[in-house]
Amino acid sequence: MGIESILIWALLGAVAGWLAGQLYKGSGFGLFGNIVVGILGSFLGGWLGQKLGFAGATTGGFSLSSILTAVVGAVVLLFIIGLFKKR
Repeated sequence: MGIESILIWALLGAVAGWLAGQLYKGSGFGLFGNIVVGILGSFLGGWLGQKLGFAGATTGGFSLSSILTAVVGAVVLLFIIGLFKKR
């Protein structure tokens, strides 16, 4: 994974974090927190997508499938963090 791919996933993650924060209400992380979670979630979504064989999970460009992969990863991560936050 080159530096360009990492930057693209970071940008996708920022967008995905914002979208995931809109979809997954009640997370309480705020805009900046959701963007950070989105960046981490985009890496998680991309990694999981590649392991599960989803074609849109590849890095290297902006596409609807890569944005959806990042959003799904961010929502999953927000859900997991929400479970630990409640304890």
